[in-house]
Amino acid sequence: MIKAPEHSNVAVLGASPKEERYSFQAVRMLKEHGHSPIPIHPAGHTVDGVPGLKSLGEISQSVDTLTVYVSSKISDGELDAVLTLKPRRVVFNPGAENDALGEKLQSAGIEVVQACTLVMLRT
Repeated sequence: MIKAPEHSNVAVLGASPKEERYSFQAVRMLKEHGHSPIPIHPAGHTVDGVPGLKSLGEISQSVDTLTVYVSSKISDGELDAVLTLKPRRVVFNPGAENDALGEKLQSAGIEVVQACTLVMLRT
């Protein structure tokens, strides 16, 4: 597993404006580590001062990493959007694992990691 380059764009699927949520903490910690988080939530919430988008399809810049904080029931519907986005890596956080989607992404040449983004940033 290769670390994301500093200053890389990281999309956070399922980003929450609630400070107690891990997805909020990921947005904050990504900023602290020099990355540019892109919060994604159907309501388009601003998360820790970062304007959010309503879908992966709204992202206009390249994305190094997509970190997933939604259930497999939700992420199942994101295959086409992720393939269009073409991130180098997709991280499935605990509780967001989706083996079937992960296999499809790997087949498309995308690195798939099942890990905690917060732990990855701390190590």
